[in-house]
Amino acid sequence: MNLEDLIPTDEICTRYKIERTFVSSLYESGLIEIVTVEETEYVHCDEISEFERLRRLHYDLDINVEGLEAIQHLIGQVKKLQKQNQKLKNRLGLYE
Repeated sequence: MNLEDLIPTDEICTRYKIERTFVSSLYESGLIEIVTVEETEYVHCDEISEFERLRRLHYDLDINVEGLEAIQHLIGQVKKLQKQNQKLKNRLGLYE
């Protein structure tokens, strides 16, 4: 993992004006991944869009971390069903 692709959690907290405990609670819930390098915690740049979505849900809609976990689970199920639906459509297309 390249250090250039990592964003320090302190910088994220400053930039988005959020508490460090929110980032920690997302990590503890498994909603985002935090990488520790030389005692500094980082979030991979690929996870920033997911973090921003979770932040908006939490701060704008006042959804707690448990609610975010439920939403994340449901979104995962929807994506899984969409893939399964697409596979079935592809199979059905062979017979038409």
